[in-house]
Formats: sequence, structure tokens, C-alpha cells
Amino acid sequence: MLHSVEHCTRLPGVNLQAAEPRVGYALEARPMTAEEFLAWEEAQPAKHEFVRGEVFAMTGGIDRHNTVAINLLVKLRQHLRGTPCRVYASDVKLRVEAADCCFYPDLMVTCSAADLASRSFKREPVLVVEVLSPSTAAFDRGAKFTEYRRLPSLAEYLLVDVERLHCDLYRKGADGLWVLHPSGPDEAVRLASLDLVVEAGELWADLEPADDDEAAAG
Repeated sequence: MLHSVEHCTRLPGVNLQAAEPRVGYALEARPMTAEEFLAWEEAQPAKHEFVRGEVFAMTGGIDRHNTVAINLLVKLRQHLRGTPCRVYASDVKLRVEAADCCFYPDLMVTCSAADLASRSFKREPVLVVEVLSPSTAAFDRGAKFTEYRRLPSLAEYLLVDVERLHCDLYRKGADGLWVLHPSGPDEAVRLASLDLVVEAGELWADLEPADDDEAAAG
């Protein structure tokens, strides 16, 4: 993600018994509930993700991730204009109630009237996009995807690897099974849930060159 994909740091917790919650559990403090987290985070200067009582601070991403995310955001926004669907970037929370989690996807699309009426978070995306980074790619591919699959509305999950110029699109079939549809540097990404084809030239347009460290990590 632009933020949560880059690096998440587990906070020791939040003292829920204080008048003004602060970072750091008192020994007697209990885990935070999702409702308490949502209320607490409204007053925080930085973003956090929430996984079953644990709070994770988020740091920023790099320019290349941002460029690709914006390319895709613009393509989605143009395609969805005039429809009931909306695309949201990484400043909007996604609440996965069945998993007791709250995340900030890099991008998500929802066509839900209930989501349109909800200002602070969304619940019913049809598409979620994560732009991978070396530090959290394993989490996005593994544990986070496990949580996202508990969203009944979710039809597709797109992982974008900026270093390899590669995409992994997971699509849920009528039988409920998820099937991988990979695409390489010169291949289009076909989002069936939105009846949209994103050409490779559109996705990777104006992408900054990788620096030596990133190239070595990739």
C-alpha cells in the first residue's frame, strides 16, 4: 500500500482506561475493541490498522508505489463516473467485521449504497488493490488476503508488484473458490467485477526508475 503496505509497526497498545488514550498498555489494560479503535483513531495524527485488538502504526510509501496507485485510481475513476460505484484511495478505512480487523487498502471499489452513506469506513468492496513493498508483501499475500476473503462482497483482489512490473489478480468464482490470474509487464489487467481492462501502458505510465537498492531487493 501507499502506507500500510510499506511498513506497519505494532504498538504495545492503548490504555483504554485513561481519559485521553495514549500509546502503551498499562499492565491491567485489556485489548481494544473495533469500536474503541475507530473512536480512538479519529483523534490520532497518523493512521493505524487494527487486527483483533492489536493496533499497528503505519508509515509512508515510496514515489513509485504512489505513481502506479494514482494511475490505477484515475483509470478506475474515469470508468466508474456516472455509476453507483466509487473508488477510494488509502486514506479510507475498510472494516472487515467478520475478522475483527480494519485496514487501509491502497485502493478499493464499492458499489454499496450503505458504503456511500458511511463517511469514516467502508464494509462492502467488490475490488481491493494492494501495491506491494518488500517489507509487507508476504502479509498482503497471506494473512491479509485471508481476512479480505471473509468479505462477502469481495469479487477480486489485485496485488501490484512495482519492482517486477507484475500483477496477481485473484478472482472469486461462482463456486466460491479464488483463482489466480497473473499478468506480466506487457499484459493488460482484466477486472471482471467492473468490466474494465487496464492496459499495461496505463498501469505503468510515468513510473520512476528503481534505485539500486530496490533493484537488488527485487
